[in-house]
Amino acid sequence: MIKANNIHKSFGTLEVLKGVSLEVKRSEVVSIVGQSGAGKTTLLQILGTLSAMDSGSLRIDGQNIGGMNDNQLSDFRNRHIGFVFQFHHLLPEFTALENVMMPALIAGRSRQEAEKEALNLLKMMNLTERTTHKPSALSGGEQQRVAIARAIVNHPALLLADEPSGNLDTKNRDEIHSLFFRLRDELGQTTVIVTHDDGLASMADRKITMRDGIIL
Repeated sequence: MIKANNIHKSFGTLEVLKGVSLEVKRSEVVSIVGQSGAGKTTLLQILGTLSAMDSGSLRIDGQNIGGMNDNQLSDFRNRHIGFVFQFHHLLPEFTALENVMMPALIAGRSRQEAEKEALNLLKMMNLTERTTHKPSALSGGEQQRVAIARAIVNHPALLLADEPSGNLDTKNRDEIHSLFFRLRDELGQTTVIVTHDDGLASMADRKITMRDGIIL
């Protein structure tokens, strides 16, 4: 699903990634761990095509990312990559259902199709009774589950998560952790998770440790 080779990235004179190579198999859940400043989030942003690498090569789901222009990258992200962040970034004026539908509508799917898919995902997240609630009426764990449903509504080839349970209490954190593995088992979802949570990292199919811009 991912084949990254010799990726370098600098910000000014600071070299953040120093030749990172990585492969992730289809339907694999991979965690990336390491101290702050190790380059984890920068790598995740490059894998998500949110940030350009200075050199190296990257293929996702068989497609060469390096050869795409900005419009092609934007379309590729919408159709092939889902994102989950520490803070859910839900749109406050829309309901849970509308938030989940949004990427599907942007991708050009009909409202009827988008709504059906969103309702199915919210049911999977045990949020059927909360579909008409706006984010302010949802708990932190519920908001994050809505964000995950939104991230996978277009059946992305790849799900990227950056500290997805970092601001949740123990109960909600455990529910979110279990959810990633349900997505693997039931939907075949490929997921890469950057986390400081040792429990989540150890649950993954494979744990990758970064230090000073390289993979150990």
